[in-house]
Amino acid sequence: MVVTRAPTPAAPADWLALDRQLCFALYAASLAMTKLYKPLLAPLALTYPQYLVMLVLWEGDGLTVSQLGERLALDSGTLTPLLKRLEATGLVQRLRDAADERRVLLRLSARGRALKARARAVPPAIARASGCELGELATLTARLQALRRQLGEIPPHAA
Repeated sequence: MVVTRAPTPAAPADWLALDRQLCFALYAASLAMTKLYKPLLAPLALTYPQYLVMLVLWEGDGLTVSQLGERLALDSGTLTPLLKRLEATGLVQRLRDAADERRVLLRLSARGRALKARARAVPPAIARASGCELGELATLTARLQALRRQLGEIPPHAA
């Protein structure tokens, strides 16, 4: 990982400089990360959002669509087309819950479960590309998760 010095505290007039914006640093890093994933996921025939869905289902099969949405911070309008495509490729099944027909359960197919073995190559490739040690990646991930939780606790009008 390239080590850079922390910027010196900025005068209020410099607060609007693009390179001082956390939002832009996160946005640009997210774009770069998604671009990095694309060729790694191509052999799995998954898009990045589909990969995220599969990661959650590999952690625990049999979730409802709403549980998946909570885990990924996505609404059902975004998830439904994703899940339809995964179902069409034979990786997941969407089933109505017998106990409550309003709920849709997600089950991995045998093919979806088998894909997990091939996907194991993705995280080490990302780690190598980052230039970070595993401990650094774990720390960075934890800090970003904490930031996300903190930002999620702030009411929109209080920001």
